[in-house]
Amino acid sequence: MRSGIKALLLVILAIGVFVAYSSVFIVSEREKALVIRLGQIQRTVDKPGLYFKTPIVEELVYVEDRLLFFESLDKSVQVIDGRRYNVDAIIMLKIIDPQKFRETAQASLNQVRDRLETRLDAALRQTYGKRSFDSALSKDRAAMMTEIRDQVRGEALSLGVDIVDVRIRRTDLMPDVLKDTYDRMNAERFAEAAQLRAVGDAARRRIRAEAEREAVEMVSKAKRESEIIRGQGEAARNKLFADAYSRDPEFFTFYRSMKAYPKSLKGNDTTLVLTPDSEFFRYLKDPFGRQKDKKTGQ
Repeated sequence: MRSGIKALLLVILAIGVFVAYSSVFIVSEREKALVIRLGQIQRTVDKPGLYFKTPIVEELVYVEDRLLFFESLDKSVQVIDGRRYNVDAIIMLKIIDPQKFRETAQASLNQVRDRLETRLDAALRQTYGKRSFDSALSKDRAAMMTEIRDQVRGEALSLGVDIVDVRIRRTDLMPDVLKDTYDRMNAERFAEAAQLRAVGDAARRRIRAEAEREAVEMVSKAKRESEIIRGQGEAARNKLFADAYSRDPEFFTFYRSMKAYPKSLKGNDTTLVLTPDSEFFRYLKDPFGRQKDKKTGQ
């Protein structure tokens, strides 16, 4: 009898412990809790602490209260000029209505992600389709992300989720478009280089022509000045000769003859055919250049 009573007490104690354990739950600061009875949401616990529920009859569904991040990779979009790009986006979201989140998505983040992915894909196509690729790399980038966020937010709110932000992490050309773009940019650079070379060649020819013109002018000016100086020098020399001749004609004749001898007899193979009484030998016969009288021989 006593052993049966002890066994019964142990069973009652175990049941009491189980009931007590099943009726207590803890909600942390990182989550919220839904208390569900027979499939119906009875209440939402959104503050951290220790709470009680009806054991066995009521169950708990915990919902994240933190900021969540979803990555959406390799989304294909087409810009206004027809080129296609791969886009990586990040969605930052938070569950703001746990009850609606439970009713519409079965409190499943995977379902939420699938539905947001579909809406995000459409928002990316619509936003990029109205702009050029350069807009995604300029100041329009922030406006584009805001526009995408607003388009996705409506779908998210219907799931009890709010889109905090949408960020475009990467925008790259697709491989085939990348090659075409590289070829086009390469051709543009070659064309630009050819234009620069043409401009440089034109400048080179212009500078060379100006330099040659200046050189011709400088040479012409120098020749003109040299001719003037030479003329002035010859005029001065002739004046000196004239003055010398007028002062002493005999000495002037002697000087001119002395200058003519080395010029005429220059070199070892010079031959002169002259008569012995030629005037050319006048000063070789008589240093004073006196002419003899043919009758007297003196």
